[in-house]
Amino acid sequence: MYELLKKMLAPIGPSGREAMVAKAIQAEIEGWVDTIETDAMGNLIATKQGKGANPRRIMLSAHMDHIGFVVTGYEKEGFLRVTNVGGLSAENCGNVRHVVFENGVEGVLAVEPVKDTPAMKNLFVDIGAENKEEAMKLVQLGDMAVYAPNVVRLGAHRVASPAMDDRCACALLVKLLQSLKDTKDTIIAVFSVQEEVGCRGAQTASFAKAPDIGIALDVTGNGDTPETKLPSLRLGDGIAVKVMDRGSISNPMLRDELLLCGKKAGVKTQREVLPFGATDASAMQLSRGGIPVCTLSIPCRYVHSACEVIDLRDMEAGLQLLLTYLQ
Repeated sequence: MYELLKKMLAPIGPSGREAMVAKAIQAEIEGWVDTIETDAMGNLIATKQGKGANPRRIMLSAHMDHIGFVVTGYEKEGFLRVTNVGGLSAENCGNVRHVVFENGVEGVLAVEPVKDTPAMKNLFVDIGAENKEEAMKLVQLGDMAVYAPNVVRLGAHRVASPAMDDRCACALLVKLLQSLKDTKDTIIAVFSVQEEVGCRGAQTASFAKAPDIGIALDVTGNGDTPETKLPSLRLGDGIAVKVMDRGSISNPMLRDELLLCGKKAGVKTQREVLPFGATDASAMQLSRGGIPVCTLSIPCRYVHSACEVIDLRDMEAGLQLLLTYLQ
């Protein structure tokens, strides 16, 4: 799982620029599914046909995009002005961060000195340009940057990296497709785009594919670091089965069935109540006439930072739960 996770974390893929991530995923799932397609939004959709007489259509969605920064202007000294793409604030960016652009240009994200709490307008990126003209040759207006990839092992089971939200769930879904034998139901695996800016990819994919059931795979918060108690989740205590968040309330029957499958699989599970945030389930739930949904969440520390931390044991628990449910 760790080696696969590293492959998923390597590509740059801010919201709306997920093509490199999709390419890496497609290389891993070819030969394991019946069909692979890319829709107009850029969603990568893999389908494994069910063998039952009247198969249900079960959609699993993990998003490929991650938070980033988009260039909005230039300073005469060659610095770039940027704003956020997705859930970022100047306060949680830190003082200095290594970033990289889609074209490979490296930079340093910094915050100019301010008396009060910094805002996005106070951020700038130093790419080593001597002046505005040189900067404009290196990076164009509208180009996007992300925290530079950097995968670090923490102890025996934990991994830190930017883009863990939601590449760890992409890795989980890839591993599921590689492990899944024939099923009665049809499995529609969606590696979605633009989740961080409004679950847009899942909305169009669920409308087009008309699933009977939707399961989002994502990260969630943690309650196991100093002075952090909510949500009531701990890394290493198993995959979290969501009860609700700000975007969706899970279907009670589906939620309970997933919890039961975790018990049957002999893995740890946690019940999740999140007072903020949303996942692709929020888009799937409202598709067409509505569908029953639930989210399986990988607990994650320091979400939307340059060092998001997950526990590989929670990913493994999610894999075994889903194999039990689907088979």
